[in-house]
Amino acid sequence: MNVSVRALTRPVSGQFIAMSLFAALMMDLLPWQGVALLARPDFVLLLLLYWAIHQPLRIGMAAAWGLGIVMDVADGALLGQYALSYSVTIFLALILHRRIQAFGLWPQALHVSVLLLASQLLTLLAHLASGASFIGWGYFLASISGTLLWPALGLLIPLVLKHKTLPE
Repeated sequence: MNVSVRALTRPVSGQFIAMSLFAALMMDLLPWQGVALLARPDFVLLLLLYWAIHQPLRIGMAAAWGLGIVMDVADGALLGQYALSYSVTIFLALILHRRIQAFGLWPQALHVSVLLLASQLLTLLAHLASGASFIGWGYFLASISGTLLWPALGLLIPLVLKHKTLPE
């Protein structure tokens, strides 16, 4: 068993998980514009997926719902839009976490891409149900960029955990 996998089988500090989710929230709140805004992955959802897949006993649907409400308020979206999509996506990730863990980083990225796409579809359906018009096909660029970011996330977090010891 390689060292990075071993590091993830031990419980990760709740403080580390909270700090990583806070950093993801700050990345989502940066003032993105133009094409960068369209292609920006949902950093909060990516980190929620990462922790739900690798530490399913530490992160769950309550965290997804709470962070979804925060994203609804921060984005000025329909209240509950992100909360619903995050909760459903994390529910699916929790069901599939053992299967996803069995693969390498790129096959994991393909599984995650389906989850990211499902989240975006739910968000879009809530957006359309509120009477808004279709945003355009560029809306789905975030799923592609999130998929491409997944392997880097899968390499970076175990590396940080290997070199940093945080209290439990």
